[in-house]
Parts: sequence; C-alpha cells; structure tokens
Amino acid sequence: MSIMTYRQALHDTLRSEMLRDENVFLMGEEIGLFEGAYKITAGMLEEFGEKRVRDTSIAEEGFTGAAIGAAMLGLRPVVEIMTINFSLLALDQIVNHAAKIYGMFGGQARVPLVIRTPGGGGQQLGATHSQNIELFYAFVPGLKVVAPSTPADAKALLLAAIRDDDPVLFLENLSLYNTKGEVPDADEPAEIGKAAVTRPGRDITLIGYSRMAHVAAQVAERLAESDGLDIEVIDLRSLRPLDRETVVESVKKTHSAVILEDDWLTYGIGAEIAATISDGAFDYLDAPVRRVAMAEVPLPYSKPLETAALPSADDVIAAIRQTLDAVGRRRYPMGVKS
Repeated sequence: MSIMTYRQALHDTLRSEMLRDENVFLMGEEIGLFEGAYKITAGMLEEFGEKRVRDTSIAEEGFTGAAIGAAMLGLRPVVEIMTINFSLLALDQIVNHAAKIYGMFGGQARVPLVIRTPGGGGQQLGATHSQNIELFYAFVPGLKVVAPSTPADAKALLLAAIRDDDPVLFLENLSLYNTKGEVPDADEPAEIGKAAVTRPGRDITLIGYSRMAHVAAQVAERLAESDGLDIEVIDLRSLRPLDRETVVESVKKTHSAVILEDDWLTYGIGAEIAATISDGAFDYLDAPVRRVAMAEVPLPYSKPLETAALPSADDVIAAIRQTLDAVGRRRYPMGVKS
C-alpha cells in the first residue's frame, strides 16, 4: 500500500497504462505543455511525446469525435474535458455516437473510449462551471459512468475504464483532488457496476457517491460517537450500471435510508435510488426514504451563498434524525434525548 492523493493516483494510473499498452493515448485542452488544468497529466508530454499526449483546440465536439474515431480503429483514447460543464458542447458525439455505435452497427465496431472530466461546486467557479450533470450521461444506455470517491477507487476504476471496450465517463470531483488515502500497489481493476459497503451498520443506510460518499462516512463516524448510531454507508462508485442489489440488501437490513447527492433534487440520481428501494425493499421500510441534495438554483458565485446551496453534513444529520425519530428508533447518548 502507498499513501497518495486522489490527483496522484490518477496521474500514476494513466502513466502505468500508457507504459503497459502503446494504444493508450491522451487528448485534451492544455494537457501537454500546460500539464493539465489540474496537473493530472504533469510530465506526460515530456515522457511520451506529442503523438501520445495530444493538446487539442478549444473544440470539445471536434476532439471528442476524433477520439471516437480513433477508438473505433483500435486505439484506446483517454480524453480530458476540462470540466463536465464543457462536455455539453460534445453531447451529440457522446450520446449519439459513442454510446450507440456498437449497437447500431451490430457489434462491428467497439468504442474503447474514456472521458475524464471533473465537476462539482464549492470552488467559486460560478453557475456554469460548478455543475454535477452526471445524470445526463447515466441516463444513456451504451455508456458506462463511474464516480470514484477515494484514491484507491480512482486507481481501480480508471484501470477498469481504460481496459473496457465500451465508452466510459469517468467523473471526478474538484474537491477530491487533494484528499489522501491508501492505494494498493498492484494494478487490480475494479468491477464497474459494483458498489462498496464502506462501513457496515444496522441502524440506517446512507447512500452516496463521489464527494457525498465522503460526507456520508464523516457523518457516520460523527453520529457513532455522539448518538451511538451504527450507520451503514454505501459508496455507489458506478452510476451506470447501477448496483441495485447492494442497495436493496442493505435497506432490508437497516429498514431505513437517506440518499445523498451533490446535485439538484428533482429528477436526480437519488430519485432512481429511491425507486430502486421502493421496488426491492418497500416491505422492509420503517420510514420514508429521505434525500439530501443541493438547492434547486444555479450555484451562486458568492461563497456564503454557494456554501448555503450545497448539501452539508448537518443537512444529512438532520435527515437521519428525522428518519429515526419517525419510527422511534433513534439512539441518544446515555439514553437522554438531545
């Protein structure tokens, strides 16, 4: 095991895959000379040269389309789109081409393409640069969508994405780049479509992904100390395919759930998870499923307003206490209600 940042895990994994397979190459805006907006590709141009680390023009639709063509011809491009907000400019290529080529042409061509792109609020980047619009892509059959929350999962899921023969959207959250954690030294790809139970428990299930998986873990630890609660935490890791079985089995055990998402509530990923629980564990629920999400506004630039709009640990704690109070299962320190 090595201790490293999320950022370093991504960098090292890209490098190791480029050394392993000469068909792997990188494309994106400012990833070469500038070494990437977030320095994930630092040193790559010097080591691998312009043929395999390709700076592109500011034309997301154009270079995403070029990457799709390269993938169809047997290469394995890893595209960096500077922010998920800019992926909207390549939506036609991603949704109408990358996702559909294999099915529309009877399996004659695969599209082993990875699109890495960060998103998320909290950085004062304004409403058009702070979105989590993964729902747009998780909605589309033919795409795989992953959202690792830890350095270990960043490595394992990026390995899996690069080696996959289907197009994969690899979602990163800006707030995670400097987080640290243990990362296995071995190159072992994760299973795309498999969630992780990161903290077993029996009192309630917390379900999140990306940054909100971190918040879930922090809340579980905090309430274990303050309220004596035994909270189970699920990190979805993959949004398409979605590991419905792990979610359902957890709720069958805990009988209640709170879903965390770093996006708007209406039509969100959380709605799909709530429907999954209703379909698979309705008879086991002791209380309605609650969801915690951001305010339904374009994210403000003002730091106080931005912070107020984003979901917080306190929001999650309030939802947990409301859920457990509703069925009389809340635990309190020393048996005294706070």
